[in-house]
Amino acid sequence: MTRSMSTLTRADLAETINRKMGFSRAESLDLVESILDHMGNALEGGENVKISGFGSFVLRDKKERIGRNPKTGVEVPITPRRVMTFRASQLLKEKIAKG
Repeated sequence: MTRSMSTLTRADLAETINRKMGFSRAESLDLVESILDHMGNALEGGENVKISGFGSFVLRDKKERIGRNPKTGVEVPITPRRVMTFRASQLLKEKIAKG
């Protein structure tokens, strides 16, 4: 079974808010932007973001380590950095599995 992949955008979210909540298009887009800014600022400040029933955006600090160039085999230091991962909630995993 081949499934075409589409992308949900900010505009799509705003359109849904517009239809379901009755806000104007501009208000709906402002709401989406505000939520995304709030989430981004929290992550930038070192906070994890958890949306119950959806999932968690989790920050993790990685230490410096030695990596290897797969083509040449030369060892290269990988600098310490912060990474973000997304962990889907059990509810979201179940919805996705049902497809």
